[in-house]
Amino acid sequence: MRVPLPGLPDRVTIYEVGPRDGLQNEKTVVPVEVKAEFVARLADAGLTTIETTSFVHPKWVPQLADAEELLGALPATGDPRPVLVPNERGLDRALALGVREIAIFGSATETFARRNLNRTVDESLTMFAPVVERARAEGLWVRAYVSMVCGDPWEGDVPIPQVVSVAKRMMDMGCQQLSLGDTIGVGTPGQVTALIGALGEAGIGADRLAVHFHDTYGQALSNTLAALRAGVTTVDASTGGIGGCPYAESATGNLATEDLVWMLDGLGVDTGVDLGKLVSTSRWMARPARPPLPVPRRPGTVSEGVTQ
Repeated sequence: MRVPLPGLPDRVTIYEVGPRDGLQNEKTVVPVEVKAEFVARLADAGLTTIETTSFVHPKWVPQLADAEELLGALPATGDPRPVLVPNERGLDRALALGVREIAIFGSATETFARRNLNRTVDESLTMFAPVVERARAEGLWVRAYVSMVCGDPWEGDVPIPQVVSVAKRMMDMGCQQLSLGDTIGVGTPGQVTALIGALGEAGIGADRLAVHFHDTYGQALSNTLAALRAGVTTVDASTGGIGGCPYAESATGNLATEDLVWMLDGLGVDTGVDLGKLVSTSRWMARPARPPLPVPRRPGTVSEGVTQ
């Protein structure tokens, strides 16, 4: 039953991160042909922006060591297929394969910057600057991730001005979108609303923001709703809720794309995603490691049946 709420956008773009952020934390390496089919199934379900892989050194994220092979196995498409790059070497690899959209990833806290990038916050930003400059000169679209925006497992609460400072420095490099990452899932709606407001006051409007919530304490959907009410229209999610961060043990699963689509569909917000196909994809990807998920059925609006 669709019951709209006032103050929400008519349409939301779902930035699917399952193939990258989801699979990077798996204990075993998923075969490249399975990854390619995963991406194809997500696209068939109506997801138009799918973050596909990462050009991080294989030593640090072995689950994504097949980045070149995976991109070579995917059919050409006009839809965005962004990839994560940490440095100029990663950018070189991406450019060699004709990638047109990239993302860099920073931290709002010093401890996580050292654990995730082996650098201080300042050093990591210095590393990103030439990557963004070169990418923009090549005509690429560039996203910036900033992690630990609501809390850090080592440092505790993260002050909003600290997040804004790092975010502004990343956007001032020339990034076109900023994704706010509640990496360990401790944020709540008031905090999210205040952060988005503070970023707006610093010149980073909601139209340039995305949100990336983890569901550690069951807050991902409520935080997403708060962000939508604050004007955000791009939401990161991972089919099946898979993922986390290999460098932060308390970073459990991402917001499940199915849950997000279900909520938005009920609110009358368009996503262009077929929920039945999405859940079928999640079930296909989950077996045999995870229990099957039920397939929601709403006659006339979602596909019925499950692809096993």
